[in-house]
Order: sequence, then structure tokens, then C-alpha cells
Amino acid sequence: MVSIYSQKSDRDLILACQRREPAAFEEVVKRHQNTVYALLFQLAPDWTDTSDLCQEVFIRVWRNINNLRNPAAFRSWLTQVIINLFFEEIKSRARKATPKRPEDSEPLEALPVAVETTQGGGEELDENHLKLSDHEVVRKAMARIPEQLRTSLVLREMEGLNYEEIAVLTKTEMGTVKSRIAQARSQLQQVLAPQLEVALQSGANSSS
Repeated sequence: MVSIYSQKSDRDLILACQRREPAAFEEVVKRHQNTVYALLFQLAPDWTDTSDLCQEVFIRVWRNINNLRNPAAFRSWLTQVIINLFFEEIKSRARKATPKRPEDSEPLEALPVAVETTQGGGEELDENHLKLSDHEVVRKAMARIPEQLRTSLVLREMEGLNYEEIAVLTKTEMGTVKSRIAQARSQLQQVLAPQLEVALQSGANSSS
């Protein structure tokens, strides 16, 4: 049976979530969980707990959804939630000499619906969100770029945001954003250059 919420727009779903309707939130998760996972994976391709972070994003969405004054702006707000979590994780991981033991961690707040976001499982991620990591070589190259540079590059290339929007999300000047994106592209090309050369040589040898 098709849920009545599946026919609703994102705006109407957010309004329903603000009325604390769990079924509406379930539809929000279904629509956006792959996008959230893909963005987190792009921002931190070397982290191994992307699925847990994705769940934390939706915990924060459910917890703070009433703070969103313009339901039509949900997608931008969701991106901000992801970016905020990403920066918090960077600071937190830098402070930790050793990871917490499982028994020391606080339990996650219960969601009105389970979030299924495991790498390699479920639906295929939207190919539009994988153009920077559709190959293992590129994924590893992205992981070698500093977080600040990688964040700006991902928001520009994957999310399609303009420089001003990225500046707002990352709380930096627009000139800094442009510089970081240029540096990230340059570093990515430098890292990938040897791999591309090998690929070209391989292609030339196979065609001869």
C-alpha cells in the first residue's frame, strides 16, 4: 500500500514533520538518505562510520525540524546540518587520542523510523552524487586532500552550490572559497596525474 506521504512535496512533508507525524519523517528519510550518505562520503571518504553519521544527521533533523521557518528551504537546511556535523566531527576526532569504548558512548536518540544507510547495500546512490568518487582511485585521491579544501570542492562540484552559498555554509569569505576550490582541483589533478598516465599508457598498449 502506497503511503499518502509519498505523494506529498518536500514542503508538505516538512510541515507534517513539524506536527510530529512519524510517517512523514519516514518519507523524508526515504527520499534523502542516499543524498545524505553520498555527501558525507564525499566529504570524508576515509572515514569508516559514514552510516552512523548519516543516522546522526537525521536525528538532528527530527530533533530540530521545528526550527526551520521556511519548509521550502529544507534541502539547503539539510546541507547545513550535514556540514555542521562534519566540522564538529573533525574537531572531535582531532581532540581524541584514542577512540571511545562502546560502553562510554551515549546511546543515539530513538528515531521514529530506522535509517538504512549502509555502504554497498540498499538502493544505488544517485549517480549525480558520485561524479567525484565513481572510481576507487578518485576516492583515495579525494581522501588525501585537506578537509577544508575538500569541503569546498565537494559543495561546488557535487552539490552545485555557487561560491556565495558555499561561503555561507562554511562561514568563510567568498575569496577564500574560490581559493580553496582552486587548490583542491590542483591537488586532485596532481594526485591523479600518475594514475591517468598509467591508464593512457595501458590504453595505448592495448590498441597497438
